Amino acid sequence: MNAGAKDVLYKIRYLFIPYILVLCASLVIKLLFTRSQIYFAVNGIHSDFADSVEPYITHIGDGLTVIALSVILVLFNYRAAFLMITSYALTALTAQILKYSFDMPRPKVYFGNQLDKIHFVKDLYILSVHSFPSGHTVTAFSAGVVITYLAKNKAWGAVLFFVALMVGYSRMYLSQHFFEDVTVGSVVGVLITVIWLSYIDRKEFINSPRWNQGLLKRA
Repeated sequence: MNAGAKDVLYKIRYLFIPYILVLCASLVIKLLFTRSQIYFAVNGIHSDFADSVEPYITHIGDGLTVIALSVILVLFNYRAAFLMITSYALTALTAQILKYSFDMPRPKVYFGNQLDKIHFVKDLYILSVHSFPSGHTVTAFSAGVVITYLAKNKAWGAVLFFVALMVGYSRMYLSQHFFEDVTVGSVVGVLITVIWLSYIDRKEFINSPRWNQGLLKRA
């Protein structure tokens, strides 16, 4: 049973510390450069290899990926599966509320008169609306926090942070989101998940022997 937010942050420290450093750097970048400058700087660096790989990396942040992982976790540990799927549900709901509240255009629409200057990955469907924040980034960072929190070896948090970061980058590389969408998406994923874990994992029911077993594994 955790002791609240401090306990959660300590357990995810290998993810949280580098995340805070990158977040601070991101804020500095945003202060120094405009949305267009950042977008075209990212979009200007591309290759055939990245074009083939980034669409797969971005799928790591897909909701279906987390749902599939939660189903697998049910086989071994109900508590882990519950924390994963409920964290996803809360963060995804928050992201959708923000998306429809701000209703921001995506790069394809925002730069509608400059499409000839933009590199698009061939045969990739490019979305047009509800850009802010990036849902894939929200999901990737939320899942990274939960897995780090549950993992016996907390050092995996550094790897999971890198994976989440790459998902965020993929959303910009594929011209599905702006830098701001990804940055705020990461904040939503981390903040909401930490708050949720700090609250729910202090409850006695979820720490009972019954919840610490799965369909294939008995306590």
